[in-house]
Amino acid sequence: MENGGWGYMMTDPVTLNVGGHLYTTSLSTLQRYPDSMLGAMFGGDFPSVRDAQGHYFIDRDGTLFRHVLNFLRTSELTLPADFKETELLRKEADFYQIEPLIQCLRDPKPLYPLETFEQVVELSSTRKLSKYSNPVAVIITQLTITTKVHALLEGVANSFTKWNKHMMDTRDCQVSFTFGPCDYHQEVSLRVHLMDYITKQGFAIRNTRVHHMSERANENTVEHHWTFCRLARKVED
Repeated sequence: MENGGWGYMMTDPVTLNVGGHLYTTSLSTLQRYPDSMLGAMFGGDFPSVRDAQGHYFIDRDGTLFRHVLNFLRTSELTLPADFKETELLRKEADFYQIEPLIQCLRDPKPLYPLETFEQVVELSSTRKLSKYSNPVAVIITQLTITTKVHALLEGVANSFTKWNKHMMDTRDCQVSFTFGPCDYHQEVSLRVHLMDYITKQGFAIRNTRVHHMSERANENTVEHHWTFCRLARKVED
């Protein structure tokens, strides 16, 4: 299907037939993660199939798709307390290639030994988008990394010397680095390298979330947040 086939608005309803179960959502929800199978399918880069009623058809587990769709809507994984199909849901996440959902299912919140604690790194991307450009254009973007782990920030400062950045103290002894402003391609390159650097320090993605807001008549702001965690051993005073 060509991109021009999406003649309706991003907020208009789209109905899917997933294994015989009908779901109605918005195009923007289905494209929340552009690199996923659904993002490609509803971005015109992946062939689609229709059922007899004209609904988009996906031959997968229709019951479990409820949890996939809720994750696309909120970027948070919330399962019933008695949920017993985690392994099946993990296979669905793999099929749809939704990497943040895969990470959530791969790294459930652990119970920590008393002598350890959790270190956290927050990475956020703020993009300002033009409302009237087609395709949508990124006007400006910046990345911020925040943590109490000063050694990691020192490593970032030494490893990413070519990037325009500044450091500031924040609440609770946390320190932030902000990179930018930069253009979209610079931000993507920097984000990939930062995430690789953080994971190589032993951190794993705990969750990710997306927040949309409108500040000006001709601009939208989209914020992406990633939370990384690792265990560290407590040091006696």
